[in-house]
Amino acid sequence: MDLEQVIGELKRRSGIRVDINRVRSVVGGSINKAFCLLADPEPLFVKINAAHTLPVFEAEVEGLEALRSAEGVSVPETVDVGCVGETSYLALRWVEFSSKIKSAEHLLGVALAQQHRDIAEQFGWHRENTIGATPQRNTLMCNWSDFFRLERLGVQLELAVERGLPQQQLDQAYYVMERLEWFFVGREPVASLLHGDLWSGNWGCDASGEPFIYDPAVYYGDREVDLAMTRLFGGFGDAFYSAYQNEWPLTDGWEARVDLYNLYHLLNHFNLFGASYLDQTSDTLSRLWNSAR
Repeated sequence: MDLEQVIGELKRRSGIRVDINRVRSVVGGSINKAFCLLADPEPLFVKINAAHTLPVFEAEVEGLEALRSAEGVSVPETVDVGCVGETSYLALRWVEFSSKIKSAEHLLGVALAQQHRDIAEQFGWHRENTIGATPQRNTLMCNWSDFFRLERLGVQLELAVERGLPQQQLDQAYYVMERLEWFFVGREPVASLLHGDLWSGNWGCDASGEPFIYDPAVYYGDREVDLAMTRLFGGFGDAFYSAYQNEWPLTDGWEARVDLYNLYHLLNHFNLFGASYLDQTSDTLSRLWNSAR
């Protein structure tokens, strides 16, 4: 991977000038190399990877633009995406993040509810993207239970078998999948535009307190999916949840589906990172298995 080639390509395609001596690495994530480029006329955030990952960056750009079109939560502006030599890249306008504050969490809750009001006729998305480093299938379907069973839990369980998830946990997972409709008795989810990977590390606010979301895994699905993931890996503040509930209250029984939706992400983390996520995955499966019996 060659950052200097990317800088040259940005100048050729967009007229952006970058001094290679005014580049710094940015910490965060293990998939791509990331940099802050002090460019003219304004700084950029640039991610690079091997050339074959260009479709991943292109899907991310489409996801960001879909979120922008929903006129809900703000997202970083795309400058360019492309490939030069053996390096693919994604360049975004730099957002200078500040400490997360209560008022920003409130605005995030309000704006996320607005985003979720972008409704489609089917669940899924028009293309495959990724959840972390894992390919995420998005075959369009009319039935939410079928989509979540086949395109979410089913895919992760196929990988989990290869990764060595113990048989007891596999049996519990397959039982939950068989009983999936039980979790939706009396409720018909609509297909809302989701961020898809909305944990605390994928949002921030600038100095004015405006919230931004980034690194999406966009698709149309049950809005509770986004809300469930906000409770994983650190969680969000009370101001966020209160604001969202005031804008668009969740339906009765949402608590029983938090574990169900987060099982997808826990299995993905087990598949990506191994045994360090086994206990959390096992505890979640045990609760779901007991609920579905």
